[in-house]
Amino acid sequence: MTDTNDIGLYGTPPAAVLSPPTPAIQFSPVIPGAEALELRDDTTLGSLVMLAPPGTVERRFALAHALRALRPGAALTVLAPNDKGGTRLAKELDAFGCTVADTARRHHRICTTARPKKLNGLAEAIAAGAPRLIPETGLWSQPGIFSWDRLDPGSALLLEHLPPLAGTGADFGCGIGVLARAALTSSTVQRLALVDIDRRAIDAARRNIDDPRADLRWADLRDPALRFEGLDFVLMNPPFHDGGAEDKALGQFFIQRAATALRPGGTCWLTANRHLPYEGVMKPLFSRMTLKADAGGFKVYEAVK
Repeated sequence: MTDTNDIGLYGTPPAAVLSPPTPAIQFSPVIPGAEALELRDDTTLGSLVMLAPPGTVERRFALAHALRALRPGAALTVLAPNDKGGTRLAKELDAFGCTVADTARRHHRICTTARPKKLNGLAEAIAAGAPRLIPETGLWSQPGIFSWDRLDPGSALLLEHLPPLAGTGADFGCGIGVLARAALTSSTVQRLALVDIDRRAIDAARRNIDDPRADLRWADLRDPALRFEGLDFVLMNPPFHDGGAEDKALGQFFIQRAATALRPGGTCWLTANRHLPYEGVMKPLFSRMTLKADAGGFKVYEAVK
């Protein structure tokens, strides 16, 4: 028999595909406040339901930790969209030594298994998906974080045009801290809040930024309890995917949050893919917006409230 301390949930499975256990301990790194599956003791979970991550390395890392944390014989249910790793789930679980029942529902694959006594390849999968220092960037990162092993072109373009900043600011969707590191090179920056929905990104940013002016927050910018006001500047490379699906409204929301967080005369520096329709959202919210760069499929705007 299990109790609420034994039942695990990783992510938010679509209700039309699978009803998740309630209550359960949430372990997803992109749900603020969730526990870290990596820190769960071995063989302490009685069951786990997982919406598997889309990336192969990230997914095998999560599966390995799930199997490690489950007691022998405990039930593991894993699902994923067919086009985001679902068709590979059964094979991946089989490689760990699991006997898998595989079913299809609403363009998802659902795999059920019981944690075997003998497991194969957990250490290798965990090592492959663990945090590490990236030689090419000199920064800490981890598979699953946005642009985890390279400087994304949008941020690189913004860095080319970002002037010295001053006062109190925020980096919305800070990732591993690339833009924040550049902002904090200015001695006139007094305080900088770094906000990201991904715990792994915040953990990496904490290792990449050793500066008492940095205030790192694992949070969802959509949370109304998260408040900012009177800021001198906001930096952002806003996301336009939510749960793996393109969502232009998410980036538009980031822009609206920046506008409400800035003081009159405060500045938002934004980089984005050229095709994203942000100009119409920005125009009524800011007194002036200037296209500072347009290259390589990306654009950079300076918008003054």
